Amino acid sequence: MTAYLIVRAEVEESSREAFDNWYENEHLPDAHREFRAVSAFRGWSDVDPNVHLAFYEFPDLAAANAILASDTIKEFIKEFDRHWEGKVIRSRETFEVKQSIK
Repeated sequence: MTAYLIVRAEVEESSREAFDNWYENEHLPDAHREFRAVSAFRGWSDVDPNVHLAFYEFPDLAAANAILASDTIKEFIKEFDRHWEGKVIRSRETFEVKQSIK
């Protein structure tokens, strides 16, 4: 069943505009392509305006977890850190959809 890699980032207020622009124009399109994700989407929390969430969809949990262990994500982490180290705290997790109602 479908699975997601979720990246949660806590962004310093002074970096939010630049981060948003970089993520929109560079990072999300590149990650979607290089991760070979089914889809990718992102947004800002309405509860905490400094929290940014990105979701990468995969066909199953094995594919999502494989990205977390890949050389590809290691390169993305290095590039992310080059831009945002000390300005953004982030975490990653995967989850598998167990039920979906449409």
